[in-house]
Amino acid sequence: MKTIRCHQINDDISTVSLDEIDIAPPGAGEVQIRVMACSVNFPDVLMIQGKYQFSPPLPFAPGGEFAGEVVAVGPGVDQFKVGDRAVAGTRYGGFSELVNAEVQSVKPIPSGISFEKAAAYQTAYLTAYVALTIRGNLKAGETLLVHGATGGVGLAAVDLGKHLGATVIATGGTDEKLAVVKARGADHVINYTLPDDSLGGFREKVKGLTDGLGADVVFDPVGGSVFDESMRCINWNGRILTIGFTSGVWPKAAVNHILIKQISVIGVRAGEIGRRDPELGERTRRELYQLLENGDIDPHICAAFPLEKAVDAMKMLTDRKVVGKVIISANGYTPS
Repeated sequence: MKTIRCHQINDDISTVSLDEIDIAPPGAGEVQIRVMACSVNFPDVLMIQGKYQFSPPLPFAPGGEFAGEVVAVGPGVDQFKVGDRAVAGTRYGGFSELVNAEVQSVKPIPSGISFEKAAAYQTAYLTAYVALTIRGNLKAGETLLVHGATGGVGLAAVDLGKHLGATVIATGGTDEKLAVVKARGADHVINYTLPDDSLGGFREKVKGLTDGLGADVVFDPVGGSVFDESMRCINWNGRILTIGFTSGVWPKAAVNHILIKQISVIGVRAGEIGRRDPELGERTRRELYQLLENGDIDPHICAAFPLEKAVDAMKMLTDRKVVGKVIISANGYTPS
C-alpha cells in the first residue's frame, strides 16, 4: 500500500515521504479499512514538527480520522464484515491506503453520509459539542459569539450553535471566507480586520447586534487580543470558552471584569474529558454520532487532495486558506 510517512521530526512538513509498504493482516480486535477519505487537522502538522503533546513512534503516517470500506476483520471481531462502510478515529495512521484500527475506534457510516463528511466530523465537532453543551451550557435563545469561525472547529461551532437554537455571531479575517460562514447559517458575520472603535474590530459591532448587552457565550480558539476584547462585549453571567491560542498569545483574564459581570472563563479539552470520564466521553461521542446520522450537522469540505498531494493539503491548512475542512482522498476515491 501507499502511505505518507514522517521519518524524522522537522518543522518543514514537506520532508514527509510517499512510501510503498506492506501491511499486516488485522490482528485480534482489529478492522482493516481501505481509506477513501482522511481529514487533515493541525495535530497532524504538529506531530510532524514534534510540537504536539503526543509523539507517535517513527516512522508514522499522520491522519487521525478517516473513512472507507472494511476489507478484512481480525479474530474476535463480529461488529463489522467485509464491505461495510466505516469511520475511524485514531491518533495517527490515516494518510494511507489501508489502516488496521482497533474495533472500538470504528463506527459504521450512517446511510446517506459520504466518506468525506464522515471523515470530517469527529475531531472538530466533538470539540465544539463538548464546549457548547457540557462546558458552556448554551441555551436556545442565547447569543453565541464564535471566533475563528472560518476554521474547522469554528465552523462546527456555528453549525452546532444554530442547531441548539442560538443566535450566532461569527468572526473571521476575510469577507470571502465569512460569506461561506454566512451561507452555512451564521446570523451575523464580522470581519475583525476592519477597524471600528475597538481593538480587534468586533467589540462595538457585537454590542450593537445585542442591544448593548453582549454575547452570552463566546467560543474562542484564537486567544490574544481577541480574548481581551471578548471580555468587553460579553453579557452579564456570560461564559468565555477557551479552546486554544491560534494567535500564538496566551491572554491574561482581567479579574475585575470577571467579578463585575460575573463571567465564567472555562477551559475546553474535549479529549481529556473523555479520558478522565470515559462514560461521559462515550455519551458525547454517541450523541454527536446521532446528530450526524439525523442530518442535524453538516461538515463543510472546502477542498480535497489525492494522497500524493498530502503536503499541499497540510500547507493549505497552515497557510490559513481552509474554510471548514480539507480532505485527503485515497484508492481512487473522488469526493463529491
